[in-house]
Amino acid sequence: MGYDRYVAICNPLRYSVIMSKRVCMQLVWETCSIGLIVAMTHVSAVFRLPFYIPKLLHFFCVIRPVMKLSCIDTTVNEILTMTISVLVILIPKGLVFISYILVISTILKIASAEGRKKDFATCASHITVVIVHYSCASIAYFKPNSENTRDQDQLLSVTYTVITPLLNPVVYTLRNKEVKDALCRAISQKLS
Repeated sequence: MGYDRYVAICNPLRYSVIMSKRVCMQLVWETCSIGLIVAMTHVSAVFRLPFYIPKLLHFFCVIRPVMKLSCIDTTVNEILTMTISVLVILIPKGLVFISYILVISTILKIASAEGRKKDFATCASHITVVIVHYSCASIAYFKPNSENTRDQDQLLSVTYTVITPLLNPVVYTLRNKEVKDALCRAISQKLS
């Protein structure tokens, strides 16, 4: 999505050529493949651990709290988790923020205030969701082990696994004029 916004704002005349159906499919394929590889690596590493507790009490079974329940040393698993986390959190986060720096610098060069406003509105919803997601994921995976509490882990995991995906349709549909008008009518009917 960040690349799409970058191309739409920085290269609007070449958008349809750059963001062809093939490129879109390739981006989806790469994203899904990386997600599957990461998930399979985490799951296979954790399934090999022996546990004392037959029933996990954690809310979403996030990797680090589950590894704490193991009855053996999990240093290798923690290094693997940290390495994967750096690759799948920091690299995409960096690329998205670099693309948004380029997008914002391009928007600021637009002469008309209306054009700047429209382009900022196009990107604001996506960058909001990205910031919430990457902030929660970074805190969950990069904070020191000594700072982990069960309640904090649950709150963070709920935020980036449930709230962020639910936020996407809300944020993106509120940009739609018809949705805004319908929401305003519904609110005004309730108030009157």
